[in-house]
Amino acid sequence: MTAVTVTFTDADGKESQAQAKPGITVMNVARDIGVDILATCGERGRCRTCRVKTLKGDVPPATIMDGVQLGPDEVNEGFRLACQTEVIADCHYLLAPPKSESGHQLLSAERDPDAGGILLDSGVEKRLVKANEPVEEDEQTTDTEEILMALGEDAVIPLELAARLPGVLRAKSGNVTVTTFCGEVLDVEAGDTTEHCYGMAFDIGTTSVVGSLLDLATGEQLAQVGNVNPQAVFGGDLMSRIAFAQFNLPNLKKLRARIISAINGHIKEACEEAGVDAAQIYKLVIVGNTCMHHIFLGIDPTYVGLAPYAPVVREPLVLTPKEALLKAVPNARICMLPIVAGFVGADATAAVLATRLDESEGIRIMVDIGTNGEMVMAANGELVACSAPAGPALEGAQIRHGMRGAVGAVEKVEIDDDVSCGVIGDAPAMGICGSGLIDAIAKMLSAKVLDDSGRLNFKNKDDLPKTLADRLIEDDGRQFVLAWADQSGKGENVSLTQQDVRQLQLAKGAILAGVMMLMSVNDISDDDVDELLLAGAFGNFINKESAVHMRLLPEFPLEKITYVGNAAALGAQMALLSETERTRAADLAKRIRHVSLGMHPEFQGIFVDAMSFTAEQGAIVRAAVGNL
Repeated sequence: MTAVTVTFTDADGKESQAQAKPGITVMNVARDIGVDILATCGERGRCRTCRVKTLKGDVPPATIMDGVQLGPDEVNEGFRLACQTEVIADCHYLLAPPKSESGHQLLSAERDPDAGGILLDSGVEKRLVKANEPVEEDEQTTDTEEILMALGEDAVIPLELAARLPGVLRAKSGNVTVTTFCGEVLDVEAGDTTEHCYGMAFDIGTTSVVGSLLDLATGEQLAQVGNVNPQAVFGGDLMSRIAFAQFNLPNLKKLRARIISAINGHIKEACEEAGVDAAQIYKLVIVGNTCMHHIFLGIDPTYVGLAPYAPVVREPLVLTPKEALLKAVPNARICMLPIVAGFVGADATAAVLATRLDESEGIRIMVDIGTNGEMVMAANGELVACSAPAGPALEGAQIRHGMRGAVGAVEKVEIDDDVSCGVIGDAPAMGICGSGLIDAIAKMLSAKVLDDSGRLNFKNKDDLPKTLADRLIEDDGRQFVLAWADQSGKGENVSLTQQDVRQLQLAKGAILAGVMMLMSVNDISDDDVDELLLAGAFGNFINKESAVHMRLLPEFPLEKITYVGNAAALGAQMALLSETERTRAADLAKRIRHVSLGMHPEFQGIFVDAMSFTAEQGAIVRAAVGNL
């Protein structure tokens, strides 16, 4: 993995520089070269003392702790917590901005409620009460009544909890911890367990599932888990899953059982990693696209796949573990964020929440790149959204040598007289992941290995340097070799086939066409756009220059494109930690206006234009379609 250059400037203007491997925290890079950054909380993301400001380079996507401690305004201005932020490219950080810097004075270690951070009001409250055992036969009370009197609230203890009360009440001389969520009693425990209060946030994607275990009192992330969505065996894209379940209840049950089992497994995994009792997880927030949302709930997604693509339910929901079939969290409440439309789901709502897109001045566009691409534009105080079925190719699926972003995956490609590949973990190449695919296509275009229409350039092979021409081979179809068999980790060539290129064209064409349609519907030009936010599970790994060059994204200046990482997962974490944010998500979903791409007559022309790798070629193809 190529080292990057990290530069630090302190409050007196003194600069220090280090070479570091991507993935190391800014804090550790600084310490390795003797630059001291204060971390009052012990590098747990629970204070603001290690705050740094990005002066140059790509700003890493914010973590939930950045949001909690710094708030959206400072996050958008490039501030990050050094203990939580990993270096991803050459960068320059300002240490502890001086108080004289306008608008960015160094704040105290304690989170300032007025500083714009997330208000930690999860809705979950644990209270230690002192309850008496019933003693009078003449004026008899019950165990339940004694605890409720001590609690001092008008509440109801469910029957399943009442069954445990005799032992709980008497185990610690009447000292009982009562846990409530928005006033509903969830748990009763003997003794003082008030320090143990946890929650989990999940983003259920079509291709992958990620989850985070958080301390609800502090916002600290204790564990992160994730894996491929196990439903993928029934189809890599949304329409395949819908078709599998369509008018077929047994198949819907199979899909649901897969994701429920995965979530239960991830909960157990996270608890084992953090040393947490799953019975003390009291709140879950789950987001996903509309199809994943419905399947998780056991709702028939048939009509999501048929015009007018209407969801069965779109309002926010709160479920019991029994209703959600989540046995791993017996005392939790499962909160589903609201859906916007048939193919603009709760993940888009969460991403808007995380990016504060609704508070934008000027025009900002968020593009969530995934199997189902979702785009939301903030313009003139209005939020407008659409979706585009990109398929899983951009995440490495349905590509001959495609793989997830794991050790052995080609993630970067350079082509000059020959090809060199950056491989995750500095291991022999085993395959190629999404960021590597985008980089490879862009570099193949520049080297004339690909022509503007996406055809491997066998026709003009003799015009290429011999080393590149030799990599254009016909072996089970036309392909371009990125790593020869003797250099790979699996004893065979790692290559991109002509079919792989076509899959990438369809995927990138869908994403770009969605953005172009939003701009067209709102009469927005390229120059009008102030910022494009690049979201998605692997969004921060994409080379912006390559993405623009191969027209995955519009031809905006690179400084207008900002990485925000997995904004959907971050939004879910925000709603987990804050009922204020969860309520806000419900309001946002109502405000977003949905645009159906297929209803606009110009979409076909825009899509074929977006399929091309150059604007010139796209204009030619679009004109030809218009003349049909």
